[in-house]
Amino acid sequence: MDTEENKAKIAAIVTQNQNVILGGGAPVFLVHDKEELEKISSSLGKILDSAAHEINDQTIIIVTR
Repeated sequence: MDTEENKAKIAAIVTQNQNVILGGGAPVFLVHDKEELEKISSSLGKILDSAAHEINDQTIIIVTR
């Protein structure tokens, strides 16, 4: 049985596309290029002990379990 504690949660969003920033929910980190996207996502994943998942070539979400 899944409890609220066992569900994955989006801890952060890292994106090059400012149009995806709608407010509320997870913090959004706006980056300038693919290199910065990958670097920030990797760092956040390690800091938050989470996994980074690529949504598309401009957006990565950081997910905690």
